Amino acid sequence: MSVTAFALALFAAPLPQAPVAALAAAPELAVQPLATGNAEQALATLEKASAADPHDPAVLINLGIAYAQAGDDMKARAAFEQALACHEVIELDTADGNSTDSRRLARKAIKMLERGEFRAAPARSEQLTLRD
Repeated sequence: MSVTAFALALFAAPLPQAPVAALAAAPELAVQPLATGNAEQALATLEKASAADPHDPAVLINLGIAYAQAGDDMKARAAFEQALACHEVIELDTADGNSTDSRRLARKAIKMLERGEFRAAPARSEQLTLRD
């Protein structure tokens, strides 16, 4: 049985698009804290949700994103790999209208992690304010 979930494209100013799995407004998936870059709040919610259901790929993907945003790449990779290993594959509809599955999204997240795409981009010189 396949569960339908939604993956939102996360648009944060310093971060590129990041896949965030979300069941229609399910609070245990911490979509709002992830979207606003509040990794600590997201981790608190997602760690509880993962403890309650350690085989939920949507929770694991978001948990990986939260770990990556918090700078813990080892835990992020472990969460993404655990999502890949889940027996249940959740079908995802993305915000841009495409459809994908949780394993594909987890693989994408691992690639983004390897490229450092979850880290805040360094400030560019034109974004800095200089004082004399």
